[in-house]
Amino acid sequence: MKPPRIGVNYTPSRNWFHHWLDYDPDAVRADLDSIADLGMDHVRVFPLWPYFQPNRALVRPRAVEHLLDLADAAAERGLDVNVDGLQGHLSSFDYLPAWTRTWHRRNLFTDPEVVSGQAHYLRTLAAALADRPNFIGMTLGNEINQFSAGPHPDPDRATPAEIDAWLTRMLAACEEGAPGRTHLHAEYDACWYQDDMPFTPDQAARHGAVTAVHSWVFNGTAQRHGRTGTATEHHAAYLVELSKAWAGDPHRPVWLQEVGAPAPLIPAGDAAAFTEATVESALDCEDLWGITWWCSHDVSRELADFPELEYGLGLMTNDRRPKDTARVLARTARELREGARTYAPAPRTTALVVDAGERTTAPARSVCAPGGAVFEAFFKLTADGARPTTVLADRAADPAHLAARGITEVVTPDQVP
Repeated sequence: MKPPRIGVNYTPSRNWFHHWLDYDPDAVRADLDSIADLGMDHVRVFPLWPYFQPNRALVRPRAVEHLLDLADAAAERGLDVNVDGLQGHLSSFDYLPAWTRTWHRRNLFTDPEVVSGQAHYLRTLAAALADRPNFIGMTLGNEINQFSAGPHPDPDRATPAEIDAWLTRMLAACEEGAPGRTHLHAEYDACWYQDDMPFTPDQAARHGAVTAVHSWVFNGTAQRHGRTGTATEHHAAYLVELSKAWAGDPHRPVWLQEVGAPAPLIPAGDAAAFTEATVESALDCEDLWGITWWCSHDVSRELADFPELEYGLGLMTNDRRPKDTARVLARTARELREGARTYAPAPRTTALVVDAGERTTAPARSVCAPGGAVFEAFFKLTADGARPTTVLADRAADPAHLAARGITEVVTPDQVP
């Protein structure tokens, strides 16, 4: 079984993602050196959409050149590159071009001109990167589902059918620009947990080359279960296994694309232990494409107005010194790379039934959220050593589906003591 990729979400040590406005190739190379020194094999990078496409008809050539310079610098250090396009939303800030807001307010997911502009942008970036051997592929955007429903203060409302059409159009644009690459989309966990979210679990497990999950325990998990609770340390693995309930392919790859140790719920003194527990539990899941930690470097204290936790999420400090969390991830990467550790998790033979309503819209998916029946039952089973996975209610009695996944026992949440 091919070992999972181990990498980081690249947060520049100087000027955060505003570095695109004043691009410094030497600073970028120093950052990438520090990432490569940890033994990482890939980075996920984030062009800020308004900086790259300030007008619907203009994708700035100079900005694209800077992105290519970063990709080439990464290649020189043995790092592959995934590129997020529609940024979108990062670290509590929204970055949307002026041609979608205020006087030009148009729906991000349904307005024909906006959708056409987005497709042009994604196609342009993908085409520019297509000939780079270290280019993994495009992610449509970072957690762009947060624009489509509450709790966003000004959401761009859309139906699941409209989102389905949007995802199809955007992924096709990426494929047109760079055929055959690993193109995907990625949402924050409201996709799996929030009943009225128009980005659905079915879409996450159906569109794109892999399913992406983003695991953050500040979503109520650590608040309910504590810093060392089973649910806190296994939350990432839970999302990996939850995604498999909706997947049509029993061995569809799943990418743990974001996971981090957020203070104060995970205090600095506990961050390394949390990192190790999270990584170990994720590596006990089959078909794991990779783990990409959030993030490479701390946000500089010279920058104002970030939520406090954002300043300390890096594997390295703002001056590129590795933390204990970095050493945990580096050790895992080295063991997998050198063959000292084999990735061969046993099949998960016990499946917990997920009844979230109709499959494509999952109108009752909050049963999967912290406090929900599926969520709590999953971690009771985990604490008992059962290594559960999940199965949709309408597949729970399908012998062919269960056999393809190696499932021999099916339990419902109310059957879990």
